[in-house]
Amino acid sequence: MNSLGIARVRQKLDVRRLIYLGIGWLSLGMAVAGIILPVLPTTPMLLMAVWAFGRSSPELAERIRNHRVCGPPVRDWQDHGVISLKAKLLAITIMSAMGGWLWVYGNLPTWLTLLIIAVMVCAGIFVGSRPGAAR
Repeated sequence: MNSLGIARVRQKLDVRRLIYLGIGWLSLGMAVAGIILPVLPTTPMLLMAVWAFGRSSPELAERIRNHRVCGPPVRDWQDHGVISLKAKLLAITIMSAMGGWLWVYGNLPTWLTLLIIAVMVCAGIFVGSRPGAAR
């Protein structure tokens, strides 16, 4: 491969790395916002950040995995596919409350309300079906 071909490959990798870094930082920002705002899920955003940082900056991914507070649920999911019982109960309770609120007070078309509730039911089934502890 000539030097021009190597430069093109390196440029593609640099652009891809920047895209993954952008996704990682955006996801991390949304995770931080999710700590304050209950409508944004913190752990899935952290998982996306670790995934993106793993492809662009493994050091940043490890910093999240080793964080004192945020690291354990991320490591549990990545290493064992586990969602703690407390997290399951919290997620399903919040989805149920939001679905009920949307049904009673939402001003959306009925079909859209039912679609959103169906997505929440599917997400709740998925969360509930994950193991609660590492085997």
